[in-house]
Amino acid sequence: MSVKVYYNSACPVCNAGIHKQRQRMQQCGVDDAEWIDVHQMPEAAQELSIPLEQIRERLHVRDADGELCIGIDAFAELFERTPSQRGWGKLLRLPIIRSVAPLFYNGFARLLYRWNRALKHW
Repeated sequence: MSVKVYYNSACPVCNAGIHKQRQRMQQCGVDDAEWIDVHQMPEAAQELSIPLEQIRERLHVRDADGELCIGIDAFAELFERTPSQRGWGKLLRLPIIRSVAPLFYNGFARLLYRWNRALKHW
């Protein structure tokens, strides 16, 4: 079953991370992800019924069951789908990690979002 990955290519850090993740998945033969760049297709935010700025700030993944994963949970979903990264996905889902990791990710994502806005990347 496929997943939909909503990302923002206007952020150079995000774009580089997504590019690398796509490569890893392709190298492992995982080709069931639909990559949706909200910078190129801002109307895609309507699919999630979430403001575009929220999607620009954090990675969003709609999993095969239709569940929306955001931030660290989105990364865990992609990692678990990638054979070479399954261990990382499982690690991110451990209760102690799952309770702490979002604090770091959300803080970093917020700073990165503000930096991109200040540089007028969109």
